[in-house]
Amino acid sequence: MSIPRLQLFELEDQSWFPATIRDLATDYIHFIEITFQLHRPVVPLLADALRTTRAEQIVDLCSGGGGPIPALQRALAAEGLDLRFTLSDRFPNLPAMRWLETTSHGRITFVEHSVDARAVPQDLKGFRTIFNSFHHFRPDDAKAILRDAVQAGKPIGIFEIPERAVLVLVATIFTPLFVALATPFIRPFCWRRLFWTYVVPLVPLTCLWDGIVSQLRAYTVQELGRLTQDLADDDAYEWRTGHVPIRCTPAHVTYLLGHPGETAGGMPHSRTDP
Repeated sequence: MSIPRLQLFELEDQSWFPATIRDLATDYIHFIEITFQLHRPVVPLLADALRTTRAEQIVDLCSGGGGPIPALQRALAAEGLDLRFTLSDRFPNLPAMRWLETTSHGRITFVEHSVDARAVPQDLKGFRTIFNSFHHFRPDDAKAILRDAVQAGKPIGIFEIPERAVLVLVATIFTPLFVALATPFIRPFCWRRLFWTYVVPLVPLTCLWDGIVSQLRAYTVQELGRLTQDLADDDAYEWRTGHVPIRCTPAHVTYLLGHPGETAGGMPHSRTDP
């Protein structure tokens, strides 16, 4: 069953949305990604791209509460890739980022000011990544993110769990229950997390709405590929798209990888994995 892409709004994207609720919601997302190791299918893809580009630094855009970055840092280190990560976001979750910097012993740092993924500051150098946030952007803005990476000559990796699939949408309906069960285990502990989850349940309701909207806004492999076609006039770039299953779930990680490369007839190489 094909579900059309709908450009609805997520509460966490809105400048007026309370920072406390936004931070607690992104804390939950980070906890789920780490606890269930949703990053595992990404490791070989990202490791291969990092070796190809010889990158030593990752600049993570739209980081939220850190997402899979701590687990990825450890997994890539186990692959022999000793990297430093810099987190950034339009609305940075500073308490979570400070916690990650401390617990990673400085291997993960962050940018305190707002960073627009469509116009990344030149002093942020490294392999750019976006985890589970690319669907927030309208096609024109999504293209702007890719174009900015191309014009800066930086490799980029987009990894998305949200998916326009019926089973995934049905599972998302149970988000408030998942939030309620997970909250006591989320660290660092804070009383306000309990209040905004159990007394006034704004965090579960935010995660429910944004979770459903995320699935409906997700890009397919084919749509990601079409976004790169409009970059033909930019510097030579090679693109790779595809999706990989997440073990023991009906979900997948959809990805788009790009880095400077050779051209053929003036057009960027583009490849779709099965």
